Amino acid sequence: MYRISFVCTGNICRSPMAASVCRAQVAERGLGDRVAVDSAGTDGWHEGEPADPRAEAVLAAAGYGTAHRARQFQAEWFERYDLVVALDQGHLRRLRRLAPSAGHAARVRLLRSWDPAASGDGDLDVPDPYYGDEAGFTDCLKLIEAAMPGLLDEVEAGLP
Repeated sequence: MYRISFVCTGNICRSPMAASVCRAQVAERGLGDRVAVDSAGTDGWHEGEPADPRAEAVLAAAGYGTAHRARQFQAEWFERYDLVVALDQGHLRRLRRLAPSAGHAARVRLLRSWDPAASGDGDLDVPDPYYGDEAGFTDCLKLIEAAMPGLLDEVEAGLP
């Protein structure tokens, strides 16, 4: 089983949205028995809470699942995951510092590194929609959806 974890700050906006999109696309590709997907946060402020209601509303409107409980990523979890996907540069830096080895740190990548439209603009962050309105969550979902096919193409190509 190939395991992916999406990571943002509090695990109530971007990372649960990315995990929901990824799960749906994994299922569409028929990879549900070969790829497991979840999410976490770099911080534990919201542990045990559901996703932000605005994230849930945007996901539901787009036909994605919304079941989620926030949790904080732990260093020992690097042993569980083949790929840890950071939603912005700050998460990338924190996760790589948390990694127990250089090999584990190399498993951490930015989501938008798989977005063909993002390759030339240098900005690979998925902006945090938390402090804005629902439109920010819609924009966030569009960025996530744009990167997911490339991510899953790479994962699928590497599966035995």
